[in-house]
Amino acid sequence: MAVTNVQEPALQHLLEHARQAAQNSYSPYSHFRVGAALKLNSGEVVTGANVENVSYGLTICAERCALVRAVALFGPDIRIQAVAVANLNDAPSPPCGACRQVLAEFIEPEAPVLFSAADGLRCMPFSDLLPLAFDMKLK
Repeated sequence: MAVTNVQEPALQHLLEHARQAAQNSYSPYSHFRVGAALKLNSGEVVTGANVENVSYGLTICAERCALVRAVALFGPDIRIQAVAVANLNDAPSPPCGACRQVLAEFIEPEAPVLFSAADGLRCMPFSDLLPLAFDMKLK
């Protein structure tokens, strides 16, 4: 597994954007406040926060919120160069499986993904987080 330096200034800057986005989380049920920041190929940074619903299955994670926002703002040709996920609960929060699969549509395979883990901050290439993404490209 390749690991990227979590102290890299660009990643720390992205993490700060994610932490700020977590302040806007709507999480009255779990109180698990998460924010995500995506750095796009254009250099833009787009953030999102988790938005819960009383019907838990309708909850949207911060990563998917940021991605949907990025597509709405810049169109479907975006490419994600880096991702940071932060939560205000000091708990491990790697992207969930659904977020990994949705990100796979738009992210560069070697894009660093920074998130909190049980042993502190962890950063790894996206391809290590989802090595066998579902893909319908015809061969």
